[in-house]
Amino acid sequence: MSIIIMILLLSFLILVHEAGHFLAARMLGIKVDKFGFGLPVGPTLWSKKVGDIEVLVHACLLGGYVAFPDDDKDSDLPMDSKDRFINRPVWQRMIVISAGVIANIITAILLVMFTAAVWGKLPSGNYQVFINSITAEKTESVWQSGLQKNDRIIKINGSDINSTYAISLYSKNSARYDGKVNEKSVEQNFEVLKKLNPDIKQGAIPAGISVKLPDKKITESPLIIGEEELKGYVPFNNKETKLSQNQIDLRDKLINNNKPYYTADGNFTLNDLAYALSDSLKPLEITVLRDNKEIKLKPVYPNKEGMIGISMTAKQELAVTKTPAKIFTESCKYIWEQTYMLVYGLWQLFSGKIPVKDLHGIVVIAKIGGDVIQNSGIFSGLLLTAMISMDLALVNFLPIPALDGGHFMFLVIERLRGKPLNQENIEKISNVFFLLLILLMILIIFNDVYALVKHKF
Repeated sequence: MSIIIMILLLSFLILVHEAGHFLAARMLGIKVDKFGFGLPVGPTLWSKKVGDIEVLVHACLLGGYVAFPDDDKDSDLPMDSKDRFINRPVWQRMIVISAGVIANIITAILLVMFTAAVWGKLPSGNYQVFINSITAEKTESVWQSGLQKNDRIIKINGSDINSTYAISLYSKNSARYDGKVNEKSVEQNFEVLKKLNPDIKQGAIPAGISVKLPDKKITESPLIIGEEELKGYVPFNNKETKLSQNQIDLRDKLINNNKPYYTADGNFTLNDLAYALSDSLKPLEITVLRDNKEIKLKPVYPNKEGMIGISMTAKQELAVTKTPAKIFTESCKYIWEQTYMLVYGLWQLFSGKIPVKDLHGIVVIAKIGGDVIQNSGIFSGLLLTAMISMDLALVNFLPIPALDGGHFMFLVIERLRGKPLNQENIEKISNVFFLLLILLMILIIFNDVYALVKHKF
């Protein structure tokens, strides 16, 4: 039933989009021939003439359309007829083309505000992260840190922690012996090495020379990650210096060296030794909330895999929306943050950072949406529907032929040129991209079915 409800909500979004085009056209007195629910691929399930408009429902319920007299090559209308869409002023066509996108944006806003008003709360995007248990081996530093069950992690290295993702990001990028070092640690180790070995000159240290090592290894400085990176808005760009392969090999030898000196083999310099020594332990300075008191723990050092060795529970913080002012402000905040993530996701997609195999569509959306409704309730489903509506608006307005954004782009070009574009060329370009979109949809459906068969969702 939850999946059926989600499918109905998705169908509602398609109808809203096409209704936007339809209503804008009718308000401007533009003739509409057909209102189609679904794509005209395969059989037509139902059709009926309502006034002078034919309403159709197609078997392929993965889209919709509004057809104008121009779309019918056998139309009896004269080419210069005002009832032809192409003969309407550019500004009117722009309004009609963009009306579907506008309808989806308005729908998204109304769904979020409706949820805020009726439910009385909205997800804030922040989570309280609590410790369930310590799962690391007894030799790991987390056992000596003072961390306890039910502690709430509120800071790592001075950064506010509002999600398990933030903890994982810090942990993975603070793995020991990860081949990356900060220059501050290198400088400190280099100065100590020079004082211990004043007779060693620049350049490769001759083979057989014993190099004195520091008594106490200098751990790396704590990593600092920005707020937007911790929220996942932008990817984390680790600017630490990468070790060369020679320095990594030297580091591995030093790890197993228990002597206060190291015998040179003629292949490394004192500077290489400073880099190798600097790739060691990278601390996580964790602050927890325990019994309403902030407690700073002893440093925790992730293992080679970037794992701390803890089990966590995350509880989402909800923003209370009991007043009209709160309904408005929290809804705007929620919509802004979610839209930001949608835009960022599209950028990741078009920049090639999201592989094709990870593209999913309506089948997986219906499954995930159904799970959300079943596990979190209808209001969570409405919020998901709102964001799908916003995503539908963003994707549709991309400047790609066969999408609303592509048609709008052609109208902008026409306006700048001061004369219509060649319609045959536009049709050929649009048909090619329409075919590509159909192929993309087939690929996405395949990904969806494969993911469900493999129980990935």
